[in-house]
Amino acid sequence: MAQLTFRADVPLAARTTFRVGGPARFYAEATTTEEIASAHEWAAARGLPCFVLGGGSNLVVADRGLEALVLRIRTAGITCEEQGDATLVHAGAGESWDDLVARVTADGLGGLECLSGIPGDVGATPIQNVGAYGREVGEVIEEVELWRRQDGAREVRPAAACEFGYRDSVFKGADRGRYVVTRVTFRLARGEVPALRYAELASYVAQRGVTTLSGLRDAVLELRRAKSMVLDPLDPNHRCAGSFFMNPIVAAATAPRVRERALANGTLEATGTMPAYPAGPGRVKLAAGWLIEQAGFAKGTRRDRVGLSSRHALALVNLGDARASDVVSFAREIQEGVQARLGVHIAVEPELVGFDAGELGDLVG
Repeated sequence: MAQLTFRADVPLAARTTFRVGGPARFYAEATTTEEIASAHEWAAARGLPCFVLGGGSNLVVADRGLEALVLRIRTAGITCEEQGDATLVHAGAGESWDDLVARVTADGLGGLECLSGIPGDVGATPIQNVGAYGREVGEVIEEVELWRRQDGAREVRPAAACEFGYRDSVFKGADRGRYVVTRVTFRLARGEVPALRYAELASYVAQRGVTTLSGLRDAVLELRRAKSMVLDPLDPNHRCAGSFFMNPIVAAATAPRVRERALANGTLEATGTMPAYPAGPGRVKLAAGWLIEQAGFAKGTRRDRVGLSSRHALALVNLGDARASDVVSFAREIQEGVQARLGVHIAVEPELVGFDAGELGDLVG
């Protein structure tokens, strides 16, 4: 068996960006696939589940903690392989995501620059199909290397078989909990500055005459920083999990009714516009942050130890000594408020672990 160190009752709050939650019954870190396998064997021998932890940036752990072996994935290494006009970049699941983005962008490889400033590790990106500013990582993933929990087999999954969707993949659906991501390969194009799909970023870039990948990365970071969406310990909004709710996708016929309800509520002026974007045939994506504010939850709204970011209505923030139960309670209040006032269900983006179903209500799903 690979040499692993198993520690008992290890606090998890400090290992998440939200800084809430109780301890892990046991904790270990794995740097190789062999250590991942050994850790699973160790947990199984003790009748414990094995919970895989990445960078902790999209996670809320219950106050009671996790009665499990929490396994931090540290598989590392970045290599590049030229393939025709493209470059394949192979990155270990434990590599820092933004460090990878910074490296490939500086090397003149395009495809990840719009995803700058997103916290967490490489291994989480295909699971969540992380996205920002009109781009999703699934667009440039070539394949995902996996370790299968059932029998310890290694598997390489091409992007076409990952079923990428909006903040979604097969790893959150049919294959949820069946695999551990060990490596991700990205297909990037040298020197290409993409056509920008996100109006705010396109306008920002045009005003500043940005023409390089590095300049585009800097622009994304500036925009994210202005919204407290870059981890900065000096920012009072930094203890959070980023966007707490996903932008809901609704039937096209539903969107006008949502606007009508906002008008009737008196939160939207007659000349006001409602952000809405095409999301496939007969479907429209609404802006969850706009919905939250229209439902009466302004930026900076507080509920004792937890609140909304003062700069972005999508982010719930630990104001210093919040508990996970405070976060869940406020999130439920917001979700129920949006449903009641605007008739739209907004779903939670972070993973909520260690909670009973009764504590979460309709937050998940």
